[in-house]
Amino acid sequence: MEKKQREFVTHITPREEDFSQWYTDVILKADLVDYAPVKGCMVIKPYGYAIWENIQKELDERFRATGHKNAYFPLFIPESLLRKEAEHVEGFAPEVAWVTRGGSEELTEPLVVRPTSETIICAMYSKWIQSYRDLPILLNQWCNVVRWEKSTRPFLRTSEFLWQEGHTVHATEEEAEEETLRMLGIYKEFAENVLAIPVVVGRKSEKEKFAGALRTYTMEAMMQDGKALQAGTSHNLGQHFARVFDIQFLDKDGQLKYAWQTSWGVSTRLIGAIIMVHGDERGLVLPPKVAPVQVIVIPIAMHKEGVLDKAREVYKTIADAGIRVEIDDRDTQTPGWKFNEWELKGVPIRLEIGPKDIEKNQVVLVRRDSFEKVPVPIDGVVQVINDMLSDIHKGIYQKALKMREDFTHVAHNFDEFKEILDEKKGFIKAMWCGERECEDNIKAQTGATTRCIPFEQEHIDDSCVYCGRPAKHMVYFARAY
Repeated sequence: MEKKQREFVTHITPREEDFSQWYTDVILKADLVDYAPVKGCMVIKPYGYAIWENIQKELDERFRATGHKNAYFPLFIPESLLRKEAEHVEGFAPEVAWVTRGGSEELTEPLVVRPTSETIICAMYSKWIQSYRDLPILLNQWCNVVRWEKSTRPFLRTSEFLWQEGHTVHATEEEAEEETLRMLGIYKEFAENVLAIPVVVGRKSEKEKFAGALRTYTMEAMMQDGKALQAGTSHNLGQHFARVFDIQFLDKDGQLKYAWQTSWGVSTRLIGAIIMVHGDERGLVLPPKVAPVQVIVIPIAMHKEGVLDKAREVYKTIADAGIRVEIDDRDTQTPGWKFNEWELKGVPIRLEIGPKDIEKNQVVLVRRDSFEKVPVPIDGVVQVINDMLSDIHKGIYQKALKMREDFTHVAHNFDEFKEILDEKKGFIKAMWCGERECEDNIKAQTGATTRCIPFEQEHIDDSCVYCGRPAKHMVYFARAY
């Protein structure tokens, strides 16, 4: 059995040898996705999609609790709408997919396959909003978007991906800013309390902000290979789109005013983050709250009388308690093979039950994160499982937090900055003058970008890490996905 386990694990490239190939091996062998016939697109298979459904469920509850309602807008956007906002179209121009024919006829106006929905939603808001009584509007949309990417990788960057995009309208700048930061806070709480991923939150630089936004806020996560991942963004759109699309309302003071807007979103990229933050040499390590299967029941020697019946009885007890559980009662595979498969799939807890366990009126629980084996009385199994799931979440969060801290460095000058990137990788905290020229030069010479200007500012030096001029901000820099 040990030989078979070693052979099974060799099918996954070690992380230290080639992290990119390890990632690809894991997503394919864990049956999350397959490559589609369309270049740059992925087929999300049932196990992968179940993770997304659990992400949706958790986020949707949070959105509804803050007053947001779901809606749906068309996939196609007329060219004239997209081109109305010059800065926006310039930002998305290289990624836009066009529809120029409908059936056998040339379209009188080309359509864009939505890269994001600000323009078409704004066109509707201009019809729906006349008075302050119509505000605020708090909408969210679960949908797919298309961005014609040159370099793709499943979940992280694909030509088509799934996401949610929130779009809200407010009477004042203060309300819009409050909404923007509220949603960033929801994302942060979700990332840490559901995905077990610690994140750094802050504002994007002018260069890195969303096209057409007044301000963009972000949460940045650190992957095991020392690269950062933008895990979610929230944008204060100001009045830019309102002025372009004539979204005006009659205020309480009788004055006609332009509305203030926000947009915010996360995508299936979060699944990529889960894999790259928590995965190990055996495959996935899934956070319990989004794991499609939280407990897998594996009968041992199930050909022996009473084993399968008892396993199914335990399965029903766990399922009735609202825990996501499955039983692997296939007679075509050995228990050892099943152990490896479900470890690869990242199931948080494995429950083993065999003849000796039945004699002792117990089961054996095996944690995916630590492989610790715990014998548990059958009568108390549900409580122990719930406690263990909670403990696994805490454990993988703390492990991810330590990893991020180990990958976070401070640079006082540019030579130190470059040395850290080449030898240590990860986040670099450094001072920045705020000038686009320095930001561009740092990226050109190192490949690192400004990930965010964190809310929690630290004073490292008085001068910019690149040019030596007076510094304005402490910034997180990193190479990123």
